[in-house]
Amino acid sequence: MSGKIGFFCEDISFKLKHKAKLRSWITAAAAVHDWTVGEINYIFCDDAYLLEINTKYLQHDTLTDIITFPLQEIEQQIKGEIYISIPRVLENAEKFGSTAETELHRVMIHGILHLLGFKDKSKEQKTLMRQGEDSCLLMLQNILSPEVD
Repeated sequence: MSGKIGFFCEDISFKLKHKAKLRSWITAAAAVHDWTVGEINYIFCDDAYLLEINTKYLQHDTLTDIITFPLQEIEQQIKGEIYISIPRVLENAEKFGSTAETELHRVMIHGILHLLGFKDKSKEQKTLMRQGEDSCLLMLQNILSPEVD
């Protein structure tokens, strides 16, 4: 049984493309790590909304592109909420010389990898996180690419 992956907006006008394919990708990325999807909610928002969450729940008074809250109840089944600041994603895409869509996808899978247990505090953890992101983004390219006969 496939889980539920929802996409929502708070305090921002934003339209996510390829929702069905993104759901397939996230489910496939979880399966690679022997996990299933329970319920994942992505909440796309602006900086002020995410800053309020960051301050209230994590006591960090800084802007960030993503905050992930794990809500796991069943072993090896992803359940959580992933908040993403669209202005941060757009700024980071420009800063890192990426497209907005690629940066958004990187941040989206970054949240999933956190829910799978990946960390990113130490240099080694950041390297493993980046490798996981890159691997998953490659998987997404194959899902988004039109089939060639």
